Amino acid sequence: MTQTVDRLLAESLEAHDVDQIYCVPGESYVGLTSALIEKNSVRVIVCRHEGGAGFMAAADGRLRDRAGVAIVSRGPGLSNAMVALHSAYHDATPLVMLVGQVERKDFGRQALQEQNYSRLLSDVTKEVIEVWEPEQASEAVARAFHLAESGTPGPVAVVVPEDLFDAETDAPVDAPRPRIVAAPRPNDLDRLAVMLEAAERPLVLVGGALLADAVHDKTVLADLNRLAEQWVLPISPTHRRPQLFDANHPHFGGYMGIRVPLDLLGEMKRADLLVALGERLTDSVSQSYTFPAAPRPQLPLVHVWPDPAEIGRVWRPDLGMPCSPYEVIRGLLRRGAPTGADKRRPWVAGLNAIHRRLLAKEWEPTSDGINFAAIVCEVDKHLAPDATVTTDAGNFASFVHRYIGFRQGQVFLASVVGAMGSGAPMAVAAGLRRPNTQIVAFVGDGGALMTGNELATAMQYGANPVVVISDNGMYGTIGMHAYVRYPERPLMDGVRLTNPDFAAWARAFGAEGITIRDDSEIADGIARAFAVKTRPVVVHCLTSKIQMSAWRRYTRADTLP
Repeated sequence: MTQTVDRLLAESLEAHDVDQIYCVPGESYVGLTSALIEKNSVRVIVCRHEGGAGFMAAADGRLRDRAGVAIVSRGPGLSNAMVALHSAYHDATPLVMLVGQVERKDFGRQALQEQNYSRLLSDVTKEVIEVWEPEQASEAVARAFHLAESGTPGPVAVVVPEDLFDAETDAPVDAPRPRIVAAPRPNDLDRLAVMLEAAERPLVLVGGALLADAVHDKTVLADLNRLAEQWVLPISPTHRRPQLFDANHPHFGGYMGIRVPLDLLGEMKRADLLVALGERLTDSVSQSYTFPAAPRPQLPLVHVWPDPAEIGRVWRPDLGMPCSPYEVIRGLLRRGAPTGADKRRPWVAGLNAIHRRLLAKEWEPTSDGINFAAIVCEVDKHLAPDATVTTDAGNFASFVHRYIGFRQGQVFLASVVGAMGSGAPMAVAAGLRRPNTQIVAFVGDGGALMTGNELATAMQYGANPVVVISDNGMYGTIGMHAYVRYPERPLMDGVRLTNPDFAAWARAFGAEGITIRDDSEIADGIARAFAVKTRPVVVHCLTSKIQMSAWRRYTRADTLP
């Protein structure tokens, strides 16, 4: 059957189980959006900025462990969206981004908004697929989804010239490629079991690849719990994957996030075996390549990740297993726990005791605004067992990871690589993907004005997140770095922000706006926010500059902006 490429692409997206696409309308792909709207089987979410659309698609992909989809126009549209591609690439998040291009007859003439995307995107995508013939269109979509979801997941760009959408072809829809799940080699599983049996102080890091498995199979986390209990292992979720293991479980070995507190990290470094189970290993997780040390770890390292190209790329592991981390868990459970596992109970208990002390809801008041710890602890009282929490990038997020004990069943979303502007759009995407569940976004005053305009998208499509803004009038993380590196210098205007009344700003969108100015207003303000069910809520919190993070304070007031 002959049909236009735009209709063929719409059918190809349907075949890949795409039910929601994020975009900012652009002339270079108007043929595709009109075809999608005509078919009415894929919901087209019109966003306010391509960066927001890209972050929403990335969040959608993580919530489904299927590639989220965004469509952006050529030139400026794609340039705006590159922050989301960068984040998805470093976060190992599956994403397919369809990119409009100038007409084929004009390519190479530096036509309006023309760019060479194979060159531009070479370092922030797994691959750039350029479609030049109608017969290639559906095949390109199938290849893009396969690449985005395979091995180390990540973003793939599909570039389609504007005139191609109206071209006709009799090419059929290319069906999705089957997803490949690699099992561990029996010899590798035997060796891992021997290493774990011999270890007296093992530490197991669990990360993003295991989280992806858990989206598909609800037994994954239950089996992880069984492994921890039967084999007597401490489990440490890695940077911005806190929902993988219940923070109140006695085998929780501490959160392996960015800048782990020294007393916990010191104890972790006593480990005699490190197992990275579904963790890619990055500078954030490894504490700037010091634990494990790169390239030669200071202790035996087992690296389990579904992409052989990643294992050994930075660290030399004693055992590399390019396979599904869940298959490793299942394999160990089938073998049964070793007889001497009880020898590890004091080690597990010691790590857990430090973790519980760090998780305690304790903080000191501040004289120049609210200690954000008080806000986060109050929000934690209201979080549902299936709540979705997002954070933007910034020091304010350290309070979330210190004071909220995440549970299995809750969802956490953020840019693992630390891209600002992700928190609000990810919350909107979660509200659309998980309607009638509790969605909470923690955002700094810097990130709020980067993509907070996606509140308009939330209003348009009925997503109702509670957005908690920490307003300390500065780019707090950069202020901290400047203070640590150059303590004798005043920060002055280098990080200062002049902010709007965020509650009034929220009301201008049609959302609810609440302001919390001091500690006496916290309980009532947060309760009011969670009582609103039918529209978004913004809670504007006037917070302390002195309390630079959950762990640090400024000691010299003259350095503050």
